[in-house]
Amino acid sequence: MVNLPEPYIIRYPQIVAVADSAGERVELIEFFDCTGGAMWAQHHYAQSPLVCSARNVGPTMRYLLRPGESDLALEGSHFPAGISAVSVDEDEIRVSYVGLGGGGVGASICRSYAEGVTRSTNDPSGGGKRAGSMVWLPRRQRVLIGVDDTDTPEQGATWTLVHNISKAVEDHQSRYLSHTIVQLYPVPYRTKNCVSIVAEFASSDPARLVDHFAGLLDRYTLSEDTGMAVYTGFDPSNLMDFAWKVKRGEVTQGLILDIDDINLRIVMNGRGCIGAVAAIPFYTRYEEALTLCTDRN
Repeated sequence: MVNLPEPYIIRYPQIVAVADSAGERVELIEFFDCTGGAMWAQHHYAQSPLVCSARNVGPTMRYLLRPGESDLALEGSHFPAGISAVSVDEDEIRVSYVGLGGGGVGASICRSYAEGVTRSTNDPSGGGKRAGSMVWLPRRQRVLIGVDDTDTPEQGATWTLVHNISKAVEDHQSRYLSHTIVQLYPVPYRTKNCVSIVAEFASSDPARLVDHFAGLLDRYTLSEDTGMAVYTGFDPSNLMDFAWKVKRGEVTQGLILDIDDINLRIVMNGRGCIGAVAAIPFYTRYEEALTLCTDRN
């Protein structure tokens, strides 16, 4: 007979958090192992006053938070668990969870022992107890790396190369969060499908991450027109106008010079930098990213 060493604990595989430069917005990203538990948490945590939005992205649940504290008036079935406090300092982000019954188990020990938590406190939980935890996470920045034009008509695929490089450069300072394929306008000089890629990271050392990524991209690209663009910041929506222009028609490389955003940097300046920049604001926006804009529709 199989023994269950922790029959009433499901440890979250990983929790990371990114903050904007002012410390006024936090995105909490929880990787989950139990889909039902994650969906339950999303449904109820969204009621917390500190939660601005909650959404499921692949194997993660993402909570957009504002710093503060709230004395949650929990009620079984109706509002059994939530996020009660968020604080941001120079190096760390602290998040407090609280819940009733099974929700208290999830709010306490299940999250306290997740990878990425540097330290924590938690209450005894289980049965009908009200229990919670405080977890401390490294304060990280969002780093979005856009790439286009790494293949040739004979070989290669940009989406696979970017994913494999992203996995290779991931370490304790830089966590690989998402990969998004972005459909561009099918220009005549495309390889075949005309897509670019954006890889998302949460990093406490963006410079090292970008250097490592660029080195591998330069080593393995098959094209002389490869483009690589990097956005280091919380919200790249300032790039969306440019991105839609690239999705709707052919644009020139010079149009990138009109973008006024200090968080954007061109690392590899081949023709593919057009698609690389255009991919960035579509990170995790999969339906929009895959929209094909042509004369046929």
